[in-house]
Amino acid sequence: MKHAIFAGCVAVLSATIGHADILAQTATGTVTLQTTPKSAAVFDIAAIDTLTALGVEVAGVPSKLYVDYLEPVAQSAAIVGTLFEPDYEKLAILAPDLIVVGSRTSELVDPLSRIAPVIDMTISGTDILAQTRDRIAAFGAVFGKKERAARLAAELEDKITEVRNTLQGKGDALIILTNGNKISAFGQGSRFGWLHADLGLPMAASDLEAKNHGQAISFEFIAETDPDWLIVIDRGAAIGQQGAAQATLDNSLVANTKAAKSGRIVYLSSAPVYVAGGGASSVMRTLDELAEAFGG
Repeated sequence: MKHAIFAGCVAVLSATIGHADILAQTATGTVTLQTTPKSAAVFDIAAIDTLTALGVEVAGVPSKLYVDYLEPVAQSAAIVGTLFEPDYEKLAILAPDLIVVGSRTSELVDPLSRIAPVIDMTISGTDILAQTRDRIAAFGAVFGKKERAARLAAELEDKITEVRNTLQGKGDALIILTNGNKISAFGQGSRFGWLHADLGLPMAASDLEAKNHGQAISFEFIAETDPDWLIVIDRGAAIGQQGAAQATLDNSLVANTKAAKSGRIVYLSSAPVYVAGGGASSVMRTLDELAEAFGG
């Protein structure tokens, strides 16, 4: 009888330990999950990026991921809508244990919560790298990948340090986004401001407005700023359209800048930094491109 009582107590204790709450740090605060999810539908490309880097298999994704290195995920996962509009019927059929949303679907937490628990992992604002670190740790905790998350975080820190050292003494830079014939510049305090704030890359234009979506500028502005380096992100190419950044910048005003004359116009791979910005692999790919450009 005593053995039976003891065995019962062990079983209860084991069940309690096995179902310990998981605390997830999200964009909206700490969320408590009761179990490790076995399947997840994810409506945020930066989140899919980081989860894939952690070795987490994503069960449901939007119809377009834009980023080429995530194509295997798009091929293996179920399509459950778009970035802006989930397909509730397909989600119900998939029956995921967890739904992850980002900025483009963050307003749909309530209706999505009727299908499964939802966490908002939006990455936005100016502290992009800090949020990247937070998401790596949070996803590691949620999906039982803490050790892998720690290794990934350490790899990221090593790469940041390496690139920061590479950029030292190489001159200033102007970061621009082309959108057809329109151009915006991004300084510290913008969505791409981490290249300045976290990597120590001096700003060629110190008076840029601290706007997340950048400040509209002209070719004359680029000529007057005359940066040592011009870092270019092509929005059209990022969202799967015909890229036109090089054609847009093919004029005498840009050609006469120090950056152009020295062959220091850097065209970043646009989809990772623009669409999957803040994802672990996205950040490291951008860092690699900067290291190659400035190191060479």
